[in-house]
Amino acid sequence: MSESSHRPTKLAKTLFGFNALVAWCGVLLSFSLHASGYYPPNTTDLTQLGNNPVGLDGLVGRVFDWFTYFTILSNLVVAIVLTLLFIRPGRDSKLLRVLRLDSLLMIIITGILYNLLLGQGVAHEGLDFFSNGLQHVTTPIVTVLVWLIVGPRGWISWKVIALSLIIPVAWAFFALIRGAVIGAYPYPFLDVATKGLASVLVFIAVIAVVAVILALVLMAIDAAITALTRRTKTN
Repeated sequence: MSESSHRPTKLAKTLFGFNALVAWCGVLLSFSLHASGYYPPNTTDLTQLGNNPVGLDGLVGRVFDWFTYFTILSNLVVAIVLTLLFIRPGRDSKLLRVLRLDSLLMIIITGILYNLLLGQGVAHEGLDFFSNGLQHVTTPIVTVLVWLIVGPRGWISWKVIALSLIIPVAWAFFALIRGAVIGAYPYPFLDVATKGLASVLVFIAVIAVVAVILALVLMAIDAAITALTRRTKTN
């Protein structure tokens, strides 16, 4: 494995911990709201998730639905990875490098898709306002800022980028397979029943290409920050 420029500091540990805390708050609040039946059954978009009955009868369905959302997966990845980095800031492995890039790509895509496509005209009130804001706005912004400040640096490579696509692509096919079985999908752009399979697969392919481009941008930024840091230290 190539040498990483990652050097653990008190600042890094603090920021990793703060990032993990923000992500866990969003995840746990969201889970509590879904499991408790805070959200009423969806009786308008029948091919979308959320058609579970209220009370204990719909608990299992609500929990499975919750795990199916890409938003939840991306926030969970952020929470777990940043917790690992907080516990031991100097840890390094090929798997962790892949997951660290996943935490960035997935949460950035979550923020972009929601704020540009899914969240337009949707009002959030009460606890849902905080849950939605944490998952779609606060965690994405904090995660990117923490990476820009403390990295870790030098972890992004072509191989890491390729491996980082496994989790998002696997999630997409899981959502499609589950949707075909239960007749409901987590997002409108995955709704095969209304969009058609070809349209959905094209959308997934486009997002995959965007993810690769975004990863390359992050790799370039990472290299620039590393070079600037080295130049500053030598002067």
